[in-house]
Formats: sequence, C-alpha cells, structure tokens
Amino acid sequence: MNTFVRMRLSIAVLLIAVIGLTGCNEDSTAKVMAQKAMALESAEECHLCGMLITRFPGPKGQVYERGIKKNMKFCSTRDMFAYALDPEHKHNIQSVFVHDMAVNPWDEPSEETYIDGREAWFVIGSTKKGAMGPTLGSFKTKESAEAFAKEFGGELKRFEELTLDTI
Repeated sequence: MNTFVRMRLSIAVLLIAVIGLTGCNEDSTAKVMAQKAMALESAEECHLCGMLITRFPGPKGQVYERGIKKNMKFCSTRDMFAYALDPEHKHNIQSVFVHDMAVNPWDEPSEETYIDGREAWFVIGSTKKGAMGPTLGSFKTKESAEAFAKEFGGELKRFEELTLDTI
C-alpha cells in the first residue's frame, strides 16, 4: 500500500472514531442547550421540601441533573442550592435556572424571566424572605445585585463561590 492510500485510510479511521465518541457523549451541547426552565404549575411541589412552589415569594430555581430527563423545581433559590451543592448531587448538575429579580416583583416572579444560574449574581443575607425564610436574591447583572444589596442588605456572590456553609 502506498503512503498516500495509508494516509487517507488513517484519516478515515480517525474521523470515524471522533464521530463515534462524540455521539456517546451524554452531555452533548445540543442536549444541554435543549434544557430550559419550565412554567410552574400551581400544584407543583418543591423537589427538596415538598412545599407548594407558587404560594411563596422570592426567586425560584430549576435544575437538570444527569440521568434525569425531567427538571427539578424548587420553591426558593436556597432550597435549590441546598440540593445542587450537596456532594451527592453536585457533580451531576447540568443546568441551573433562577429568576432575574431585577425585572420581577418579589412576591410573584414571572415565568419569562429565568436566567442561567451559573452566570447569575446572588445576594445572600438580605432582609427579603423566600419560601423557607432567608433566601438568595438572583440577578442577571452585578449592577442589579449591588442595587438590591444596597437597599435590602446582603453580600454579593457568584455561583462558583457558593457552598453549603454560605447558604
């Protein structure tokens, strides 16, 4: 076999291997991009505490976890983080969604204002309460989070800075 034919055969084998491995990737970009926050129904219960989600004020959270097709919904960002940061679940979390409270009334967040929780700014320790008492205000921009903290107190944190101890 001449060098040119061997080179073409090697390239073909490599391409087939790459395509095959890409297809096996459980966290493919297309799958993660298809995940989105879903509307809350009035009778839905919090995945962590079982309380009715829509009966309480403050930002809510939604999570997609590897191996589970349905998203998990939470009555507060605090409950969502209590679940998502738990060592049993932390490494399986694929997508996180929270309300942008800069464009929502605190008592009734809108279904159209979910944002990517990994990109959000959070205010912990404010005087505003959620379903289980203290909760984390969630915001799309740092400026909105700073304005909220100035009015209601609290400290700004990014997603990756949050731990079970801080919430």
